[in-house]
Amino acid sequence: MAKFLIVDAHSVLFAWPELRSLHARRNALAREALVRLLTGYQDTTGTRVVAVFDGQGAKPQEVTEPGGIQVFYSASGQTADSVIERLVAVYASRHEITVATADRLERQTATSLGGETISPELLRLLLEEAELDLRRELQRHRKK
Repeated sequence: MAKFLIVDAHSVLFAWPELRSLHARRNALAREALVRLLTGYQDTTGTRVVAVFDGQGAKPQEVTEPGGIQVFYSASGQTADSVIERLVAVYASRHEITVATADRLERQTATSLGGETISPELLRLLLEEAELDLRRELQRHRKK
């Protein structure tokens, strides 16, 4: 069973002070910084990561770099929450799904659909731990 982490991206952007501050200056830079952090987590842990942003386009968009995380932008008139709920509803029966969000209702919905949930604060800890694990592994290889 594959592991997936679905991130309510704007929820995390506004929960982390450094990303919220960056978003206030240039929202594209804040999005890029979050995607970079999540890509590092995916590369280190093997957990597939999906970031979902509220979009402004006429139709939903998916942007994925080769080897990168999946990034979804909701369509206009649609929220990131509805995209996340649809992903959990479709995939939770076949995969281990964790949703990172500060939105209490979104957490309840994801849980009721068969997913697990974590807060943005716990997500930060998971990312930091994965980075530490990678550094330890690199140090072990350098000593050989």
